[in-house]
Amino acid sequence: MATNVKVISTDLRQATIKVNPGTYLTEILEQACTKFHLPADKYLLKHKQKQLDLSNTFRNAGLIPGARIELVARSKTPSAINIALDLPQREAQLAGTRRLTEKLSSDITIWKALRHFESQILKGKGVNITGRGEPQISNGGTQGGGQLYYETPVLQIEQRSLSTFADFQKTMAQLGYNSGNVLIRLSFQKTDKTFADAMAEISQYFQEEEQATKDEAIAKESVKEESAEASSSAADMPAAEPSQGDGSSSAAEAQGDSTNATQDGPDTMDVDTTPTDPLQPVSVFAAPSSSTPHAAHTTEPDEIYEPGIVHAQFHQQRLKNAGQNKRLLSDQELAEEAAEKQAKLAAVKQVQVRVRFPDNTQATWVIHPDHTGGFLHNAVRAVMAAQGAKFKLIPAGAKVPIRDDSTKLIAGYSLAGSTLVNLLWDDSVPTETRKQPFLKPDATRLAREVEIPEPPQAEEEASPAPGPSKAGGDEKPRGEGGAKKGMPKWLKLGKK
Repeated sequence: MATNVKVISTDLRQATIKVNPGTYLTEILEQACTKFHLPADKYLLKHKQKQLDLSNTFRNAGLIPGARIELVARSKTPSAINIALDLPQREAQLAGTRRLTEKLSSDITIWKALRHFESQILKGKGVNITGRGEPQISNGGTQGGGQLYYETPVLQIEQRSLSTFADFQKTMAQLGYNSGNVLIRLSFQKTDKTFADAMAEISQYFQEEEQATKDEAIAKESVKEESAEASSSAADMPAAEPSQGDGSSSAAEAQGDSTNATQDGPDTMDVDTTPTDPLQPVSVFAAPSSSTPHAAHTTEPDEIYEPGIVHAQFHQQRLKNAGQNKRLLSDQELAEEAAEKQAKLAAVKQVQVRVRFPDNTQATWVIHPDHTGGFLHNAVRAVMAAQGAKFKLIPAGAKVPIRDDSTKLIAGYSLAGSTLVNLLWDDSVPTETRKQPFLKPDATRLAREVEIPEPPQAEEEASPAPGPSKAGGDEKPRGEGGAKKGMPKWLKLGKK
């Protein structure tokens, strides 16, 4: 009796799959992944938080009609399974045993498993599995040209029979066998293909598969090498400047100027990074001319702030990670982590420290490993008008201020990349001093305006993102005369 089940993907999309009692769960997985445009070899099925054995049929899996099955990502590490190959009588006499057993990986293809048994276990015993030919003769074997025709292996795995090259390309995991024991009964069947044509077809099927596997392995190795090179050189390159959300009107200008400094840095730094006085800044930026933040001038439609499927997916993943128990690091692991952090800081040659003053002017200094917190305080005093006033230097996102002492800026405060430091007046500074310009007149003359680049405009998508659509009827536009805006469906967790 035919029925159906619902498969829910990781991004909460649903697909209805028609099944019957004899439908294998691997077929359900393949049909669902085809509808979701996902690779079937990278996913598994779960029902009520329990992983399903894909080698079972719908009847044997204990599922009910209309069951809701979850599509989950498969582990990248393949598991080991015990494969038993049951030989025909003639081949069993040559091999000296009826059944061969070997432990292989679950991501091995059927063809590679047969080749493994043939070349490794049955080596030198005269047993041919994948390259058999039978002459075509007539009249009881007395006449005929003797043309060789290919004999294909026929594999019986439980109720399934595999005999085509397309079937032999499937992995054991795709057939639903990820662990445990598997029995394969081997037999042979003569085909209407000549031996030469069959060998050419085998070369077409399986040499391309091996080449694709090699290309994938080479690509993975290249990605690992690039990641290693990037991580080794990350300590020598200034990192992106962290944003500071303190509500001041120059937050957007600081971020935009950081981008501008990165783009136009080589020409500017060749001139300004080697001042005669190390206390002098390499660059000074004036305060914004407008009291309105630059971010307030940009307009975005409200639709981009509405939560969607991706937000729900991230939210569920955060909840799942927060609910998992995590092992605490051992003393040895903590020591190794601290040593690795110190090694990265020791490899830093210089960093750029940008200090933002109370009147929204800014100045940048290049800091070396031997510079201390006292050096940065003296550098700030060298450009400020009220040199006797007290102040605090607090890095963005930190709670501990930089003290005016001999503590190293890089090793002591972990300044590994470009850092934004906010200058705050001490409580003892009078109001008159706070209202005056912060920089000296000679430093003010060197200040330049912050050039904020225009953000790139995103191109409109040619077609909507794939997802479940309602049959019949067009969607009504939002706004007047359209559908009423309300709470997104993924937030209605309490309703069915």
